[in-house]
Amino acid sequence: MDLFGVFETKANADGIQVENQVEEEVSMNVEAEEKVEAFKIIKNQENEGCIHEWYTPEDYQPLLDKKQNAKQYKFTLDPFQKVAVKTLESNESVLVAAHTSAGKTAVAEYAIAMAKRDKQRVVYTSPIKALSNQKYRELQQEFGDVGLVTGDVTLNENAFCLVMTTEILRSMLYRGSEIVREVAWVIMDEVHYMRDRERGVVWEETIILLNQNVRFVFLSATIPNASEFAEWVCRIKRQPCHVVYTDYRPTPLQHYLFPSGAEGIYLVVDETGKFKEDKFQEAVAKLEENVENTRKRKATEGSDLFKLMKMIQERELAPAIVFSFSKREVEGYAIGMQKLDLTTPKEKENIETIYKNAMNCLSEEDRQLPQIQLMLPILKKGIGIHHGGLLPIVKEIIEILFQEGYLKALFSTETFSMGLNMPSRTVVFTSVRKIRW
Repeated sequence: MDLFGVFETKANADGIQVENQVEEEVSMNVEAEEKVEAFKIIKNQENEGCIHEWYTPEDYQPLLDKKQNAKQYKFTLDPFQKVAVKTLESNESVLVAAHTSAGKTAVAEYAIAMAKRDKQRVVYTSPIKALSNQKYRELQQEFGDVGLVTGDVTLNENAFCLVMTTEILRSMLYRGSEIVREVAWVIMDEVHYMRDRERGVVWEETIILLNQNVRFVFLSATIPNASEFAEWVCRIKRQPCHVVYTDYRPTPLQHYLFPSGAEGIYLVVDETGKFKEDKFQEAVAKLEENVENTRKRKATEGSDLFKLMKMIQERELAPAIVFSFSKREVEGYAIGMQKLDLTTPKEKENIETIYKNAMNCLSEEDRQLPQIQLMLPILKKGIGIHHGGLLPIVKEIIEILFQEGYLKALFSTETFSMGLNMPSRTVVFTSVRKIRW
């Protein structure tokens, strides 16, 4: 490991101003000399900090039926949320592109509330089981009648709102399941996964196979070609698709480097996005001083990371997530951190109670598994482990403990990075590439 990257989130950011832009045009798409039916492209700045554009078939007739609001919020909606909600009430699909923590989930919740009001069925899809589990818990608290369908578990599959991975929804479409015939709305979280070379086809096939009457809510923080995607949905589904996006980041980032063998961290990108060349050069120079040590990777990584985690604790930058790209590294780093004690006696007691209550649903034989027995002492130190090799119930309880603030340091593979809403203040990457050459 040559250097660690530390991304620390900070509060209170100034909104990013977006230039006014009002534009309307008609696009004729011609492919292989075959004329495709025309559709409108409309771009309109609705509010400051929010850009709204949409694609609609020329012959589309908008819905004029006005209904009572499906959901009341305890807070004032941001401009992009207001535009997205208005679009949903028009019974039209929308792609919401906004930074992490900007409030995309509020739009999804409104779509679910609409389905409940209109006695329709809605499906919420996510790319991974961990995110599906989290959304199931959140939506069950909000709406009550919510089901979960993953490869590990099926709960309340007759609910009006079903949470599942996108692969499960595609399998249902392949089988001609009765459930998908009743679906009116589909919410696709982390829809930028459609760009993934291996898994992207799942999202593409699912969108194509769903009934033409189904409406979509697409959520993403990182989709680069939102307009192109909306145009594609409009063309293949013969229905309007809106794009609502904002550059405002409610939790701006500060980027730090921790060179191997160093005593401190170097701020290389501040909260305004400005790159600090002088600090970067200082970090590189420090790294070159320790080049001989960095060649002895296994000997230095643990001590560097321990030093970094201790500094994070002292500067009150926890909770922290540490990403490594192998299960072995994740477990090794977490076990090496046990000299740190990050929890109070009361927190230790609560962690033990929550963990044992969850494990009581297992058989006596399963409770004796090494994974079950060895995890609790680590958790009581305020340290968690999360990767695909853990039992589903262990992963879920670790997610809950971290979400509730009992875990101060979580060591994870990339399975924990895909859209989960977790109270992390600092993120550490132990490597800048997944495959080491």
